[in-house]
Amino acid sequence: MAFIAFLFQAVIISLSGVMAPGPITAVTVGSGAKSPHAGALVAFGHGIVEFPLMLFVFFGLGHILGLGYVKIVIFALGGAFLLLMGVDMLRSLKKADPVSNSNTGKPLAAGILLSLGNAYFLIWWATVGATLISKAVAFGLLGFLVFAVVHWLCDFVWFYILSIVSYRGGNLLGIKFQKAVFGICGVFLLIFGVKFIGDAVHIWMG
Repeated sequence: MAFIAFLFQAVIISLSGVMAPGPITAVTVGSGAKSPHAGALVAFGHGIVEFPLMLFVFFGLGHILGLGYVKIVIFALGGAFLLLMGVDMLRSLKKADPVSNSNTGKPLAAGILLSLGNAYFLIWWATVGATLISKAVAFGLLGFLVFAVVHWLCDFVWFYILSIVSYRGGNLLGIKFQKAVFGICGVFLLIFGVKFIGDAVHIWMG
């Protein structure tokens, strides 16, 4: 009964994290304009980074993600990547078919790269995630494994829903809707990119 209560708590906390607007959300929506299954691929890419990261924290190495110089590198590289992806999405608006002319057509790779370059995601695991893992470990190795899968399933379900909604909207409203989605997502990626780089500078200066 205690384990079920813990899983319920983990699901609520996990969903509150994954449902918060961020770079992966923007790319999932953009990719969903092309395929309703894009969200699943983004989630798989995200999982390729997240499962090893959970093991990293499980073995007590999560504090490394909180080191100042590590944060600077992650924020700077992640911000640069987001700027490039945002520019790519905005440039694709000039094409007749923005979806086929954007790098968001590779959602698996986007899920991997955006996870690696998202300092907030990595720091979340070094803090909130580490707390959840410590609680999961109290239920043994099986408890940790069940938690890891349940947490990732929260990501999977949410990203899949986003891509399905985006795809159906694109089919219903046509190319103008797709361009609007790409424009909004591109702008958000630029904003996130600038913020990441700004945070890197702030840490370096401070």
